[in-house]
Amino acid sequence: MGRLLIKNAKALVGTHPAGVERVGGAAMGHLPAVEDAWLLAEEGRITSFGTMAEWPGVSDWNGLEVIDATDRYVLPGWCDPHTHTVFAAPREEEFVMKIRGASYQDIAAAGGGILNSARKLRAMDEDDLFQQAEARLREMMRQGTVAVEIKSGYGLSFESELKMLRVARRLGEALPLQVRTTLLAAHALPEEYKHDRAGYLCLITDELLPAVADEKLADFIDVFCETNYFTVAEMERVLEAGARFGLPGKVHVNQFTSLGAIRAAVKHGALSVDHLEVMEEADLFALDGAATIPTLLPSCSFFLRIPYAPARALIDRGCAVALATDHNPGSTPSGNMNLVVSLACIQLRMLPAEAINASTLNAAAAMGLAHELGSITVGKRASLIITRPVPSLAYLPYSFGSDHIDTVIIDGKPERSGEALA
Repeated sequence: MGRLLIKNAKALVGTHPAGVERVGGAAMGHLPAVEDAWLLAEEGRITSFGTMAEWPGVSDWNGLEVIDATDRYVLPGWCDPHTHTVFAAPREEEFVMKIRGASYQDIAAAGGGILNSARKLRAMDEDDLFQQAEARLREMMRQGTVAVEIKSGYGLSFESELKMLRVARRLGEALPLQVRTTLLAAHALPEEYKHDRAGYLCLITDELLPAVADEKLADFIDVFCETNYFTVAEMERVLEAGARFGLPGKVHVNQFTSLGAIRAAVKHGALSVDHLEVMEEADLFALDGAATIPTLLPSCSFFLRIPYAPARALIDRGCAVALATDHNPGSTPSGNMNLVVSLACIQLRMLPAEAINASTLNAAAAMGLAHELGSITVGKRASLIITRPVPSLAYLPYSFGSDHIDTVIIDGKPERSGEALA
């Protein structure tokens, strides 16, 4: 991979000390930085950094790639811990239905939504599915994403769920960004099991999970715990089955209703609880002191015109809040983490420092990658964003309609080259 030197950076942002793998509560508002700085990476890892005043210089220029980051910020690359990026086709026809007044639930009841995506995915060849998802991920990489979690859940059958997860694993092998995968077979009840919920749950726990574990296709297990989808008891059953195969939970909860799922997820040691648009006091209480990370998806709220998650209440309780795109064809057809950071500031009232911590360190933690990514720390992967010249960090979420990224580096290699590299 060679060697990389970044010099004259306006600031290195997110220079958390080694061993800090998440920040919660008031600490989310602190974003450590080194101003007027340099950074050296070798073989894809950060080896040293500091101020230009203390720069030791370079004795060996052979094989050294140099980036002049004058007037530019250097940040850890975005980590996106909740996506559905592998899907067969967009659903813009449902977008028009929403404009005309149909709700998410109305569309699902009419045979749209998740079941619509499942029908299309089942009919698609694995290679075609891979090529479509690869194009989406390449766009996300250009937007600064260096790690992504990808869920199944549009297959809803034994073979199609495996097909999705195989595609996700292939993407991780073919592309430089880090890919984590999640079995979300409990996403909706497939049409053929409409009158046999018990049978479908048995398919997941007794057939799919052993097959997924045998091929090492998943890192996590997920359930869409929501009215008209899966109950809290069913979620617990799936989480218990996943735990037997070493798969921690990353679960959809509280998107439209509060069912007590957060307390159950915490009890079962879920790594994250995701969505959280509808929260009651008992839900907030369940997260007090919990290791489970609340992951918020503001672009989903934006697209569906539903309430935004109570980020301030969660932070005030000391939670380590993470952010993600929820990239999917139905409720969030965007994998742009820059938009998510802006929405977090504009709609969730998160401070820029909080939103950046939530999209880097805490987001990495929400997919078990904080030891590798999420901060500018010696030993971590050199997966970084270099901005264009901007007046301040707050300008990034403030000027939400513009592209402020100059260069994206993944494992020490530029994947998007801008003026700083030239």
